[in-house]
Amino acid sequence: MSNFTLEPIESYVSRIAGMIGDALATVVPADWDVPKPLRESMSYSLLAGGKRIRPALAIAASEAVGGEQEAAVAAACAIELIHTYSLIHDDLPAMDDDDLRRGKPTNHKVFGEAMAILAGDALLTHAFYVLADIPRRFPQVSSSAALQIVGELARYAGAPGMVGGQAADILGEQGITTLEELEYIHLHKTSDLIVSSLRAGGIVAGADEAQLAALTSFGRCVGLAFQIQDDILDVTGDTAKLGKSTNSDTAQHKVTYPYLIGLEESRRMVVELTAKGKNAISGGIIPAPERLIQLADYLINRES
Repeated sequence: MSNFTLEPIESYVSRIAGMIGDALATVVPADWDVPKPLRESMSYSLLAGGKRIRPALAIAASEAVGGEQEAAVAAACAIELIHTYSLIHDDLPAMDDDDLRRGKPTNHKVFGEAMAILAGDALLTHAFYVLADIPRRFPQVSSSAALQIVGELARYAGAPGMVGGQAADILGEQGITTLEELEYIHLHKTSDLIVSSLRAGGIVAGADEAQLAALTSFGRCVGLAFQIQDDILDVTGDTAKLGKSTNSDTAQHKVTYPYLIGLEESRRMVVELTAKGKNAISGGIIPAPERLIQLADYLINRES
């Protein structure tokens, strides 16, 4: 472990969230000729706040292997664009049919279903524009590195990744879905984008294959723990703190870890997975893992 005093994790998360919020406010060029309702719908969800956990993980991963923060911010913004599109589409009546997101009415409740779908499409597409533009803006990041991030993010966010997990989630039902199938849902619906965030941060910083493998293992474990904690909070959490409805999984007959194995066993799994994830980046393979370790603990102790 390197010898220095870390900024408190709450302060770090808040600072990164502010930095990402500022960057996202101008991520779609003002001189692009975009229909006003579409731009407003995109901005409504993109700038709705939130902890920006995936960007924080991308930036922390870059810092952990000795990279500069600025180039990692661009990659982090691309990932947040994809995350935001997925939330807009998840909330639609054909999907989770939610009315509240980050304490505000969901996108389709404000702008209508058609515009919400198009806003999600636009955010997804724009993520790859942002990634492709990184080498021009940050010459220290090679075109081959940017191309690697593009390819990986397309896979982790696509059919074999997040979208595949979302499809499996829709197909899953209480009393039918097995624990193995539920793990598949969570690993792909949630963990894959977290893994992609960490790897993107590592790639822009020049991480080697062993370091990327360690970040991948960390991300799979922490991502699964993060989603199990979400399952727990859906049962035990407070709507005001979460910024979204609670008990929605139960109402929609979705299978969750608390449903299958109970709350106490779910909590035990969160702790076990987090410890396994932290172990993957310890021992010297990652030069400065302290911030990532802090973030892992932060994620399992959160109430929202």
